[in-house]
Amino acid sequence: MAVTYFTEDHEWVRVEDGIATVGITDHAQDQLGDLVFVQLPDVGQSLSKGDAAVVVESVKAASDVYAPLDGEVTEVNDATASDPALVNSSATGDGWLWKMKLSDTDQLAGLLDEAGYKAIIG
Repeated sequence: MAVTYFTEDHEWVRVEDGIATVGITDHAQDQLGDLVFVQLPDVGQSLSKGDAAVVVESVKAASDVYAPLDGEVTEVNDATASDPALVNSSATGDGWLWKMKLSDTDQLAGLLDEAGYKAIIG
């Protein structure tokens, strides 16, 4: 069963069998506004926690999406690159950004649960 975590940088992480699916939260996409561009990482790319992994641009601003954990990119959601609005319409569903094989599952302890995330966004 998948467990979902959150970061203070407004990413969500759904972990199942050592693979993390990563995207931005609904709150983040709402703050950004209509997305017009998504630049995804390369499959096979190694990411360290805190690395800028994705660039999202909206009509308001460009923002980095950070790797919430250490790992290797195993898959990217090309649909979000060709249709960035997918992130706006389904941020925590079909609008996921990338999947990664985790290097250190102990890092999950540093992430927030849903209640903790809701507390920081008010």
